[in-house]
Amino acid sequence: MKKDVIIACDFASAAETYAFLDRFTEEKPFVKIGMELYYAEGPVIVREIRRRGHSVFLDLKLHDIPNTVEKAMRVLSHLDVQMVNLHAAGTKAMMEAALKGLTREDGTRPILLAVTQLTSTSEERMHDELLISGSIADCVCHYAQMAKEAGLDGVVCSPLEAGMVKERCGKEFLTVTPGIRFADGNKGDQVRITTPARAKEIGSDFIVVGRPITAAEDPIAAYRKCVKEFRE
Repeated sequence: MKKDVIIACDFASAAETYAFLDRFTEEKPFVKIGMELYYAEGPVIVREIRRRGHSVFLDLKLHDIPNTVEKAMRVLSHLDVQMVNLHAAGTKAMMEAALKGLTREDGTRPILLAVTQLTSTSEERMHDELLISGSIADCVCHYAQMAKEAGLDGVVCSPLEAGMVKERCGKEFLTVTPGIRFADGNKGDQVRITTPARAKEIGSDFIVVGRPITAAEDPIAAYRKCVKEFRE
């Protein structure tokens, strides 16, 4: 898949989501469906957005014992999405089980990503609250290496760590990066952030952009600006 901008459709209902997507009359943007929307609407929201022609990143961040995650991924494999994810902190065994569950009988499967550290997590919080020593960069790269060894396709990390992940795991290992803000935008609750243009320079393969597009006065213009900065 080529580099792309993924819009985080973090809406509370199907009605809000469809109203937002209906504004796009010329493009069919790649869409992220997260916990809020999926828990509110269930699999039907995924099927409808796929029917409308959008690629889907199903962002549920699974994290449980390997057997449970394997079974959950087996269910998700039938939704015809392009990407799914889980938490790398669930261990290599969990990631291997997820890959097994996600792979269909014909050998096909969506892209499987491991979440490293959330972009809302600062190094101080990681040390003091999660009791993880070392730097954010060290932790992210270690989790990325585990994910690669487990057979996953890439990781979700902040754009600030994308280049380091590429150096450790190779250029083909995907980096999907939230924490994207325009240079003149509001940071919100994100800590480790950068602009679309800088994310491209660092090595992001996909950027996930939410409020800078969904809360913009003109979401179409904001989306096009983001695509232009990231792709060109």
